[in-house]
Amino acid sequence: MAALKIVFDIPDHPGSYASIEGAPIDFAHIERQTMGDKGLEMEVLQLFARQARQAMAEIAGGEADACREAAHRLKGAALTVGAAHVADAAAALEGQPTDTGLRGAVGAAVLETELFILKLCR
Repeated sequence: MAALKIVFDIPDHPGSYASIEGAPIDFAHIERQTMGDKGLEMEVLQLFARQARQAMAEIAGGEADACREAAHRLKGAALTVGAAHVADAAAALEGQPTDTGLRGAVGAAVLETELFILKLCR
């Protein structure tokens, strides 16, 4: 439900996103990573969303080693774009890849972040 709240509560003014407290993306971080290029920011965020979806498919697929590897890749990708909540959840799963509760937490964090990115792309 929190993801839906984010989708509908975000203002439609791209210049104001950096000031959104609790946003799933740290815009100051991604702005530094992309040297302020807003087009590149959107491209990088969309790439992250695709990578996160792929990682979630691998995590849901099952085996502990594959889950650990997917969680590690997801953590790195999330840190790159400033998605700290996803990175934290993925790091926890990386340490305990058979924990189904952690798998669910990663899924929720990815969903929240992906919906936020989709809102930005509208």
